[in-house]
Amino acid sequence: MHLVIDAVRPAPLARFWELATGWMPGNSVDDGMSLRSPAGVGPFLELLPSAAPKTVKNRVHLDVAPFKGEDHAGAVAALLSAGAAPADVGQGPVSWTVLADPEGSEFCVLSPR
Repeated sequence: MHLVIDAVRPAPLARFWELATGWMPGNSVDDGMSLRSPAGVGPFLELLPSAAPKTVKNRVHLDVAPFKGEDHAGAVAALLSAGAAPADVGQGPVSWTVLADPEGSEFCVLSPR
């Protein structure tokens, strides 16, 4: 399985998603960047070049979660300092944090698992 994200600048966005997921560079695409679990199993996250900037809310988004015992607020702070921004998709009060990656794609930071 491959999860595809359009990216104006795939390489910098891949570095952000490496931090957000803990995944390592993969080799699933010739053009763009890919990431995969360090265990070498499961889907690839592919960041493919697209000249069109994001303009509307994503219909599908990624959820990430700190590992059990890690700090949710610390994970959110690390992602914000790596280029994420707070996002409001109409979620109201929830127990997770909604952010947007450096190119504007929304994602959720769940509680540690």
